[in-house]
Amino acid sequence: MKEGELSDVLRDFKSYTSRAVRNVLQNKEVPESRREWLLWMFERAGKKNKRNNGYQFWQQHNYPIELSTNEMIDQRLDYVHNNPVEAGFVDKVEDWVWSSARQYAGESGDIQLT
Repeated sequence: MKEGELSDVLRDFKSYTSRAVRNVLQNKEVPESRREWLLWMFERAGKKNKRNNGYQFWQQHNYPIELSTNEMIDQRLDYVHNNPVEAGFVDKVEDWVWSSARQYAGESGDIQLT
């Protein structure tokens, strides 16, 4: 891959997914019990960053890192699994239903590991 291409892909992915999540949450026809709270959290994060003019779903920076060893993969997986805990959404990593941490903890969940 050429220099900068991975950053471009990541930027576009984050832009698309953040808009898609916000659109789903703002659609009152989609059942979501935490709609107002989630929108409030994303809006609060957006206000903390002057480069935003609304909501913020993803962290601002794009520093893709090639995962070249199993140790690096494990470190990044732990980091991703801990994000909902750090954000205060859940108390334990396996409580986040959209995380593979549930399967790593021996529980069933919506994410399928291959």
